[in-house]
Amino acid sequence: MTFLWPVALVLLVLVPLGIALARRIDARRRGRVTALSGTLAVTSARPAHRALDRLAGALVVSAFVVLIVALARPQATIAVPRLEGTLMLTFDVSASMAADDADPSRLEAAKVTAREIVARRPQGVVIGVVAFSNAGMTVQAPTQDTAAVLTAIDRLAPTEGTSLADGIASTVEAIEASRAATPADYYSSRSPEPAESPTTVEPGSDASTVIVLFSDGENTTDQDPASAAQLAADRGMRFVVMGQGTTDGVALDLDGFQVQSRLDEATLTRIADVTAGTYVAPGDADPAGTVYTDLERRIVSRSEEQELTAIVAALGLLLLVAGTALSLARTGVVP
Repeated sequence: MTFLWPVALVLLVLVPLGIALARRIDARRRGRVTALSGTLAVTSARPAHRALDRLAGALVVSAFVVLIVALARPQATIAVPRLEGTLMLTFDVSASMAADDADPSRLEAAKVTAREIVARRPQGVVIGVVAFSNAGMTVQAPTQDTAAVLTAIDRLAPTEGTSLADGIASTVEAIEASRAATPADYYSSRSPEPAESPTTVEPGSDASTVIVLFSDGENTTDQDPASAAQLAADRGMRFVVMGQGTTDGVALDLDGFQVQSRLDEATLTRIADVTAGTYVAPGDADPAGTVYTDLERRIVSRSEEQELTAIVAALGLLLLVAGTALSLARTGVVP
């Protein structure tokens, strides 16, 4: 358990001081009663009644302790079940994505479509962003915070070569990391459990996961994109592949060299087919509309920080009412 206002816990030192003060006041009161009665001692209450009096006092003291804890605004990490679907936006940010055979460029056209996809996000769907050129990198872990997703998309810019295989593999890793029992930002001194090989399932069978790949299909490494796509297919993950550019292509000036860059629809279609997904050609009337068509949500358990102030305060008030009621019933006074 952690606290948003831990400094409030300093008030706990007032509890023993209050107990000591109450006992001193009670001793003086008993002394006055003894003096007025003209006897050396006051008749003691029966043990059962004395126990009830102590119980009433203990309840009131416990109530003050709990209410002070509530004032510190406690929070705890709780496993919260919810319906969730996962959508990953995977961007090719290689140098060829700067080509202007899309308006204003392949990458900027992809960003426009991606923003529309984010704007249409259904309730319960988390969206992540992966960018790749020579290697893949998670830019934004899956989240319901659309502002964070849009900011991640806005930061993307063309860089170097293209490794479609690394981009696909990084996307699969990002999805699995987001579903791990231990959150990525959680530290533990325990040794990690051995990773288990995932059970192979039918391609496209995980209806709660969709990967949207924005690419022109050009690959500058020896790694086979279809083999990497098989990793996703074996986990049931489905690709919606959105081609960028034109098959005629355009000449790019890369470090003083003229390089012809064109849309490789054959490679992109193969990635989609391997994962039982869909290839969306440039110029489709509503590319964003194909993304959520078959995306379902499943029940997952997510560790979330939950503030417990209301619950703890309610417990404190319950203890206070119980202690006060018991004391009034016994003695007619508040303890």
